[in-house]
Amino acid sequence: MVEVNSNNTLLRVEGLKKYFPVHRGFFQRVIGWIKAVDGVDFDIERGKTLGLVGESGCGKSTVGRAVLKLLEPDDGKIVYRRKDISGLSRHEMKPLRKEMQIIFQDPFGSLNPRMTIGASIDEGLRASSVIERGERKKRVEALLEMVGIAAGSADRYPHEFSGGQRQRIGIARALSVEPSLIVCDEPVSALDVSIQAQIINLLKELQAQLALSYLFIAHDLNVVGYISDTVAVMYLGRIMEYAPAEELYENPLHPYTLALLSAAPGPDPDGRHERKALSGDVPSPFNPPPGCKFQGRCPMAEDRCRKGEIGFYEAGKRHKVRCWNVSGK
Repeated sequence: MVEVNSNNTLLRVEGLKKYFPVHRGFFQRVIGWIKAVDGVDFDIERGKTLGLVGESGCGKSTVGRAVLKLLEPDDGKIVYRRKDISGLSRHEMKPLRKEMQIIFQDPFGSLNPRMTIGASIDEGLRASSVIERGERKKRVEALLEMVGIAAGSADRYPHEFSGGQRQRIGIARALSVEPSLIVCDEPVSALDVSIQAQIINLLKELQAQLALSYLFIAHDLNVVGYISDTVAVMYLGRIMEYAPAEELYENPLHPYTLALLSAAPGPDPDGRHERKALSGDVPSPFNPPPGCKFQGRCPMAEDRCRKGEIGFYEAGKRHKVRCWNVSGK
């Protein structure tokens, strides 16, 4: 488990698991489980950003939804503001919804096309009864201006806006109830590169202004490195490396992290860097291998990598790696 400074920790996740049943046959019998998230530990400090990065299908978005209990975890602890919320019912979670929000990946599908953007933002205010009815319109207009949308646009519909503008509206909707934690589920992956930079800078400005904490989920290492204070590298439902962002990018240790970083394009188009290509295919989460889940693609794999549970090894201050070889043990 990752050790944290509990005095400044907003969210702590311990041993989080989420499995999905696989059905077969006429009677739809359960024949196995997809291990989407298989024992994840991390923490997010107040006013800080944890970047969760990995290949598509590794379980990043499932982690984000499980943390918010939009998906019910199968095991593990979710501690928010020193309170274990893992076992809370849907009704018991309702008071916390205004403190924990999400920004979705798809700016086109996340807004109701039949509602004006003002009504979409106001919906959260009405549901949580944060402010009186007469003040809600002013609040909606202020939120739109905060994210760079003209206040007079509140009566317009989503189809009248570009993808980047819709994502700004989605951010305003998440901010409407004054949350402390926002799960950003690949919020820029559907946008043009130039628009991505604008949205990332907006998120950083809002964090500094409102003391927000982010769980920032993405597969783009350059984006994650720019916005994150701490980075967790995920593979097949497990975190393989966990470190402060600067430390991880300057001194990556896990073979999977090294491969991801080598595949990321550099800022200099004429620059050359060695590409650490991986052989083999990603194993199925339905039948993951024993021992290290990365063993089938790892150039450093040994017999001991194929047996037993492999935990985190210390590699520096708050730098942990799930690998025997780099631990020196």
